[in-house]
Amino acid sequence: MKLRVASRESRLAVIQSELVMEGLSRLHPELELELVTMKTTGDRILDRTLDKIGGKGLFVRELDAALREGRADLSVHSCKDLPMEEAPDLPLLAFSVREDPRDVLVLPQGVQELDPAKPVGCASPRRALQFQALYPGVRVEPVRGNLQTRLRKLDEGQFSALILAAAGLRRLGLEERIFRIFSPEEMLPAAGQGILAVQGRADLDPACLAGWGDPDSRDCALAERAFVRMLGGGCSFPVAAYATTAGETLTLHGLYVTPEDQMVRGTVCGPRTQGPDLAAGLARRLKEELA
Repeated sequence: MKLRVASRESRLAVIQSELVMEGLSRLHPELELELVTMKTTGDRILDRTLDKIGGKGLFVRELDAALREGRADLSVHSCKDLPMEEAPDLPLLAFSVREDPRDVLVLPQGVQELDPAKPVGCASPRRALQFQALYPGVRVEPVRGNLQTRLRKLDEGQFSALILAAAGLRRLGLEERIFRIFSPEEMLPAAGQGILAVQGRADLDPACLAGWGDPDSRDCALAERAFVRMLGGGCSFPVAAYATTAGETLTLHGLYVTPEDQMVRGTVCGPRTQGPDLAAGLARRLKEELA
């Protein structure tokens, strides 16, 4: 059986797709897997922040089209970069074991402290708001581009630091660039951060993915995504969600910020099988607290 796997063409996206393909090959050596890379609209437009150009959907539009048109059978995404609304004809089929979900601070090579004369580069309102609570008065400015492009801009002196996801740096073998790791209590991660999601057409035989997905990641990702979806969050204003499992119990931490920059956090625990319902309840409670 031959499967074509669609991926964004950035180095990180290709590495992530190859990780999925290697796992599938070990479990199903009869599969013939082919990587199909493409540049998305979100990769091409780098002079504006995502909330100004259409949100996270710009990173999946071309990959979704490849699935629908039969040019690909599966696509691999960083779960945090996926739109929260799932297309019925292109379901999320499986979720990887979670890499480090935390956010980190990266300084220019050879530098050991923030330069107050330069801004901190950050593409996420969620990160920016939480960072400024930790570092009051530090200027934060948007930075776009793939991870290597952002690091180049940092090392060229355009920024005093970058706020990035630990998972991407670790998958690229760049752990040594991490200067500080933010705990989830300091900076709540984005929904799905550290998890890879495999998407495909609804008519795909799921047997090709048997044994690959991680149940803990699946339950956490579904709860986190439900929380953000309930609040209508994404790129335009900060919403964060991070879940963990222990046996049959799921614990979800959520952050909600209104357009007026009112911020509230909360936590809910309950049966992991009811993750999306727990998330919806937490979202309603946080909205009511700020009403």
